[in-house]
Amino acid sequence: MDFRVKGERVYAYTGGKAFDPQLPVLAFIHGAEQDHSVWALQSRYLAHHGFGVLALDLPGHGRSGGAPLTHIEDIADWSVAVLDAAGIASAALVGHSMGSLVALECAARHPRRVNRIALLGVAFPMRVSPELLRATREDEPAARDMINVWSHWAYAHYPSNPGPGFWVPGENLRLMQRQKPGVLHADFAACNDYAQGLARAAQVKCPALLILDRRDAMTPARGALEVARVIPGARTVTLEGSGHNLMGEKPDEVLDALVEFLRTA
Repeated sequence: MDFRVKGERVYAYTGGKAFDPQLPVLAFIHGAEQDHSVWALQSRYLAHHGFGVLALDLPGHGRSGGAPLTHIEDIADWSVAVLDAAGIASAALVGHSMGSLVALECAARHPRRVNRIALLGVAFPMRVSPELLRATREDEPAARDMINVWSHWAYAHYPSNPGPGFWVPGENLRLMQRQKPGVLHADFAACNDYAQGLARAAQVKCPALLILDRRDAMTPARGALEVARVIPGARTVTLEGSGHNLMGEKPDEVLDALVEFLRTA
């Protein structure tokens, strides 16, 4: 599904069903150097079970046009502009990594537009090591290799990654490789520079869920505990046996946590 925001194309995957804005709406926000496809397993199920789904490609990512936005605050405002373009008054936001910061910022900045948030692989501060940040600017292939290794706990996933024909780390690497030059550095710099996380967390008024994993090396679960503590009434689900790529390594467990959260009054 396509929208126009500030004259640029915005692509959103709707889960294999025609988007119905009259249903409870979920907007999925991907992480750095990724696109809507990271949510394929969760978004498709939810689209076929009572939700209107928009898995977004952020500006300059995937099929969306324009240049990547360089500040989390700007991506949050852009996300609300997409809701406007889609005719949506209020939506639940599900964000991973960089996308979790966007969802957090959006809920605080635009409380009337966000009715709940689910944050996966979140941490604050989301600092990037100087070596990795430099590599995202000067040597993207090396940076992608580092990110891909640190984003996965193991190379053996059940069953067969997690089914015949799947290779989770390989798919994640190819996803990063197909993004436009410069996107990687813009995204990681945005995460590194974001300074308002705890202040924004304290302003969140809607229900919030944090989905974490103890073996996440990119955003260790301990980095999310303060965020969870500050958001009033936040719930936390901690998985076992996944790295940062929770949606790919533990798709069923992530989906179960989302379904329970979204169906709770």
